[in-house]
Amino acid sequence: QLQASGGGLVQAGGSLRLSCAASGRTIASYYMGWFRQAPGKEREFVAAINRGGSSTYYADSVKGRFTISRDNAMNTVFLQMNSLKSEDTAVYYCAAAITAISRSSVDYRYWGQGTLVTVSS
Repeated sequence: QLQASGGGLVQAGGSLRLSCAASGRTIASYYMGWFRQAPGKEREFVAAINRGGSSTYYADSVKGRFTISRDNAMNTVFLQMNSLKSEDTAVYYCAAAITAISRSSVDYRYWGQGTLVTVSS
């Protein structure tokens, strides 16, 4: 089970750090990703990280502002979000993939429940 947390209301230009904690499974075995879904829009890829943390992918829209990281000892994945914009408002989901680091949601087998991020302009 994956549990995302850390969402909230923040002003544009501010920062938030999302966490995704795993229970019942060891995330070190998984490639991890963050996705988001804004109201009325489809779910979209945000960031992904390989099992050791040495390789990361980012959506162009967040590159340079967001950083994905992981602490396998803590069984947790993080998404540091800086310079937030109103268009970053969405429910953010963490997910775990088995086979490879990926930008595609279909490659992720396990999903957390989501945490809402609201950026006010």
